[in-house]
Amino acid sequence: MREVDILGQRIERAERQLEAEGKLDRGLPMPVAPAQPGEEPADVEDRAARPLASREYRDAFWSYIRRSLSGMLPHEVRTLNIGTDAEGGYLVPDEFQRELVQALAEQNVMRQIARTIQTGSGDRLIPVVVDHGQAQWIGESAAYPESDAEFARVTLGAHKLARITRVTEELLNDSAFDIAAFLTQAFPRTFGDAEEAAFVNGDGNGKPRGVLLDAQVGVTAAATTAITADELIDLFHSLRPPYRARANWLIHDSTAAAIRKLKDNDGQYIWQPGLQAGVPDMLLGRPVRYSPFMPTIGAGAKPVAFGDFSYYWIADRQSIGIQRLVELYAAQGQVGFRMFERVDGRLVLPEAVKVLQMAS
Repeated sequence: MREVDILGQRIERAERQLEAEGKLDRGLPMPVAPAQPGEEPADVEDRAARPLASREYRDAFWSYIRRSLSGMLPHEVRTLNIGTDAEGGYLVPDEFQRELVQALAEQNVMRQIARTIQTGSGDRLIPVVVDHGQAQWIGESAAYPESDAEFARVTLGAHKLARITRVTEELLNDSAFDIAAFLTQAFPRTFGDAEEAAFVNGDGNGKPRGVLLDAQVGVTAAATTAITADELIDLFHSLRPPYRARANWLIHDSTAAAIRKLKDNDGQYIWQPGLQAGVPDMLLGRPVRYSPFMPTIGAGAKPVAFGDFSYYWIADRQSIGIQRLVELYAAQGQVGFRMFERVDGRLVLPEAVKVLQMAS
């Protein structure tokens, strides 16, 4: 009987081994590494749910960046395949993604005041209340009046933003060269500018819809080249109080220079400069934000926007991706890095932001 039990145990072990090998052959995800010193079991489960956050994926990704696939160990290649992107590159690790997004926010004023969401594949449909309906006073036992809310749907998709940056092979092979720091600088400067330009002025064709495209005109200036204090006050009050409580001004620096010289009827400047580090300038009691992509004062332009920009939604699709280009620049002794992201943006509630439009 004992021999039968031993044989049964051997068969069970063999079956478990075959099953494990079969999973590897089918290319299923590798098991998550056991808990590290000081790591709780919940952290191990979290890494299983978020493989791009694992130490194994992070190490494999940076090995790919420095040495390419041909210089990687087999287990590194298997781990890296978790982050394969349809464009041929690999998604960046979660930790590096957070660094890039933070750097983008520092470069892009719209990411500081708008709402940012993460989306998966496919379009994101956002329900928006266009009309809340009305309540009415009624007598005792009177019939309740019908007043339905009216809904609309706003669609956020994904537009691709990309660039190629090059690094010499000598630098890349130099262990003292911080490739992560280099990419953290190269990505936000150019991507941040391109994003902000689209989030402000984009026409929606192959890029996000800018806030100025859908914002409502609150005031039309009397002149083509000058703004008055009264017009700014009118713009302030054209925005409903619920939106004013969280509103920001968005203007170009040249527009700010003109507004700073304006005074109210008591001869007081309506502009209040921020005198402490980190404290924004204030206009009529609300913070001022600057964008080089806002139109300057001119005929028909919209040089001033005022509103609650949290109703401008920025949708980031998955993670930022990077592909290593070895052959393309080999003759110059360089390695290219193709960086790309998918993003969309739109003002989901146009009444939340009002603009001042100059006379034509």
